[in-house]
Amino acid sequence: MTIPNSDGFFSVASCLPCTPEEEKETIKKLLRTSEASIKEGDLNYLVSQRWWMEWQQYVGLDHSDVNSSQSVISIPFRPGEIDNSCLVLNEASTQSNELDLKEGLQEGQDYILVPQEVWKKLLEWYHGGPELPRKVISEGYTNKKFNVEVYPLCLQVVDGRDMSERTIKISRQASVLELYTMICMVFQLEHEKVCIWDYFNNCKNQPLTKFSQTLEEAQLYMNHKVLLEIQDDNSHCSSGTLSSTGNELALVPLEPSRSSITIAGGPTISNSYSTGFCSNLLHGSNYNTSLHDSEDNDDASNSGSKVDGQGLTGLHNLGNTCFMNSALQCLVHTPPLVNYFLQDYSEEINKENPLGMQGELAIVFGELLRKLWSAGRTSLAPRAFKAKLARFAPQFSGYNQHDSQELLAFLLDGLHEDLNRVRSKPYIEAKDADGRPDVEFAEECWKNHKSRNDSIIVDVCQGQYKSTLVCPVCSKVSVMFDPFMYLSLPLPSTVSRTMTVTVFSGDGSSLPMPFTVTVPKNGCCRDLIQALGTASCLKQSETLLLAEIYGHRIFRYFDKLSEPLSNIKDEDHIVAYTVPIHHGQLQKLEILHTREEGFLSEPQYNAHVKVFGTPLVTFFSLNSKTGLDIHSAVCSLLAPLLRANMMPSSTGVKTGKENECGPSLDAIVLSDNGIHCSKENLLNSQMELEDTSNCFPALQLALEDGKVIVPTTVDVVQNTCSGSSLKIMMGWSDKLHGIYDFHFLENLPEVFKSGFMLKKTRQEAVTLYSCLEAFLKEEPLGPDDMWYCPKCKEHRQATKKLDLWKLPDILVVHLKRFSYSRFMKNKLDTFVNFPVHNLDLTKYVQQKIGIPQSFIYELYAVSNHYGGLGGGHYSAYAKLIEEDSWYHFDDSHVSSVKEEEIKTSAAYVLFYQRVRCDSSTSGKKIN
Repeated sequence: MTIPNSDGFFSVASCLPCTPEEEKETIKKLLRTSEASIKEGDLNYLVSQRWWMEWQQYVGLDHSDVNSSQSVISIPFRPGEIDNSCLVLNEASTQSNELDLKEGLQEGQDYILVPQEVWKKLLEWYHGGPELPRKVISEGYTNKKFNVEVYPLCLQVVDGRDMSERTIKISRQASVLELYTMICMVFQLEHEKVCIWDYFNNCKNQPLTKFSQTLEEAQLYMNHKVLLEIQDDNSHCSSGTLSSTGNELALVPLEPSRSSITIAGGPTISNSYSTGFCSNLLHGSNYNTSLHDSEDNDDASNSGSKVDGQGLTGLHNLGNTCFMNSALQCLVHTPPLVNYFLQDYSEEINKENPLGMQGELAIVFGELLRKLWSAGRTSLAPRAFKAKLARFAPQFSGYNQHDSQELLAFLLDGLHEDLNRVRSKPYIEAKDADGRPDVEFAEECWKNHKSRNDSIIVDVCQGQYKSTLVCPVCSKVSVMFDPFMYLSLPLPSTVSRTMTVTVFSGDGSSLPMPFTVTVPKNGCCRDLIQALGTASCLKQSETLLLAEIYGHRIFRYFDKLSEPLSNIKDEDHIVAYTVPIHHGQLQKLEILHTREEGFLSEPQYNAHVKVFGTPLVTFFSLNSKTGLDIHSAVCSLLAPLLRANMMPSSTGVKTGKENECGPSLDAIVLSDNGIHCSKENLLNSQMELEDTSNCFPALQLALEDGKVIVPTTVDVVQNTCSGSSLKIMMGWSDKLHGIYDFHFLENLPEVFKSGFMLKKTRQEAVTLYSCLEAFLKEEPLGPDDMWYCPKCKEHRQATKKLDLWKLPDILVVHLKRFSYSRFMKNKLDTFVNFPVHNLDLTKYVQQKIGIPQSFIYELYAVSNHYGGLGGGHYSAYAKLIEEDSWYHFDDSHVSSVKEEEIKTSAAYVLFYQRVRCDSSTSGKKIN
């Protein structure tokens, strides 16, 4: 049995376990509980993104945040069984009965992860499958983080007896001892006779004998090869043996330990070489490292493309690590950093900084940079660096693709803290400007910052901007000067938003008309109403009532002016009704459209009737509720739709009086293209065409409580809720279609149609300057970034204005191509025209007095992202400045490239260096 609800939809009452609202609340509660008690070893399950989105729409769950109280409008169609078949390969794993996932699946794009209790509940309601459980693992050294290991580690085990290969799957957080146990079980061998070697790049590198290490700490990565050797009674691993107890302490060292580590640039490094940029390179340095790294075994025989020259070494992809390789190539080609790390920086390593990584990140980065700039290499595997990264930044562990800009931000900040010259940071109380000049206050803020943060990264990469906040209520102005490490510039399309809304007259004075307006992306409904009011020449006595149309019905009204525009999706159909300003004191009338025979055959089930077109809305006095009043209001709204051959023969005179309650009820004023006629004239004209009873639309009135009344022209409508809306179902006959042109009420445009704007987007030039101007433009804070006003003592959606104050020597510019939410990701492939030479920021910098520096920059590196979110790839362009030549770094492949080829729509992070301002070195960069 189906029962209609107040919105005209109907749900199955007895055969479903829960209503959509109950399902939504149950899942939200389970998600909150699971997230609050997550622990290592918990199970999460993969769910097809396609099915999950259908379920979200069914229950009305806001997919941007499951903890949000906001909801989206649900659809009346319940999704079918859970179908995860699109995520798996056809054949099960040979190691177990588990299904293998397709390669390259992305969370938020192909699947979402739900806790076990959520999966059980969804399976109870919907059935389906297959089940795809994955364990929660704990990663990180200083900052523990829980991750779901979607793709386990795949290792290629090479059997030393016949050199055959076999694939095993194991968690990257499993220990070396667990790897031994699994291999012994798979190959049916005894522990005491097994020795496993790191066989990266088909080289017998080092035996795996630190049994307490995780496989990630042992630098084993996706599709890594390990060599299985079977020892007889007289043989053993070259660096130890595994006792029958499996205890690591039972290892017997068979080699003397290596000499103690010397830090890059330490005593074993000759400091006699020149300090020039390209000459500060390693030439056969023989320093040691405590980190085993098979990078040293890489040579010209590897798979990298051979390019002669120093600084042209590629990086192996260790399993979706192209994001890391791209970021690293940009950093290791930053001239001041190259000079710094090729010299002795050991005295600046800060091992006591609680915000740092005990200097280990700086050491491993410096070692990697030296290897990349040493002679005789074509490519190397950054295994030691990846292991440290996973230890200190678990968000980048595993084998999923990550964001190169996020990694760059982590590296710059981490290197700064590991190299911070300030050993004990003083406490400094934040102060307000108190009316002081900007120059004085900005200098004080910078000195305070430098007293706590002083490193090579601050020296060359950090600038300062001015931030001004204004309270929209009390006009309180707050000015702060904050440091920045990079500029994240929005693309113009991410700052503003183009929206198309169809405006309907609430008094029948004009035809429906779509208007396309531009509003702030972080704006609210007030901004949209103001823009539409200007575009549609709204009267001072009118306002607009926004509504969403779905299934030819009004799903919801946007009653709150402060409601974020982010709640309106591009695919929605939004209309705006012109209504009196004081419409809250009036009676609202909604007119829906259906075929005349549709509801007359079963009038008691109004919600079942198939509707079409767009509902109409008007308001009138609470005291005017007769059937004749309603007929008159409907005729008034339909007047603009009268076909030309049905217009009244007489010009008509405006005889009715207008009141403050919307359309006149004494004599409804009808107009179309300047022609006015009274209600009596219209009726007379229609009577000449045919009988009046046939001209009046057949109406059926449905009150909010679901009661259906078919009023006559004299009956009084009994409305039990004063001030609530009346809903009318209007039956359209073939005769009425001949009188009125109904196509004006059909085919509502979507809020934004990407294809519609595609041509315009291609024609309009998006430059780096326009991105910068969008970044510096005054705009309201987003609804999630409310500012606490010290004067109002309340959180306010303040307006924010940024200005550049102090620029660094190395300027990193991040183009915000990606947008993320919990279950959704999006990428913009807009081409941004950025200058390679002479990026002039002079007019954007506020502080120029007494600054002997130029604001002209030259490009020297680019981090690129190609493709979509699911199968994207990163690479880098970098310039050897002294050679004045550009190269493309695509993982292990390095090739020369022409300068004009580096400007593409894949550009993601841009690296600029300041040009000297003195005339003697004009056009040169600061080294």
